[in-house]
Amino acid sequence: MDISFKNTKLEKEFNEGKRLEKVHGSLRAKKVRLRMAEFRAAVCLYDFWPPKSGNSRCHELKQGERKGQLSVDLDHPYRLIFIPNHSPVPQKTDKGLDWKQVTAIQIIGIEDTHD
Repeated sequence: MDISFKNTKLEKEFNEGKRLEKVHGSLRAKKVRLRMAEFRAAVCLYDFWPPKSGNSRCHELKQGERKGQLSVDLDHPYRLIFIPNHSPVPQKTDKGLDWKQVTAIQIIGIEDTHD
């Protein structure tokens, strides 16, 4: 899958040496690297369709300002938040996200979505 970032600050955080550990601690940094490796190995987002998502528990967020975003588990309660990076976003005939057509994502952050 193709991976981009919301901004250069976030891209540097994810890709430069020990920056992830400094910002998020070693446990979360390890989980982030694992999820990023899974994304890089995937052909499309459908590779994360439940129940194939395993421990990452990939799912769509549907409430409020989070609508259209997706997330995967890191260390509880934190999740890696991303969006499909397509214009227009691939949709099925019922207007739901077509996970099989999503081949590019944009990482938008690490957050506790339960706040």
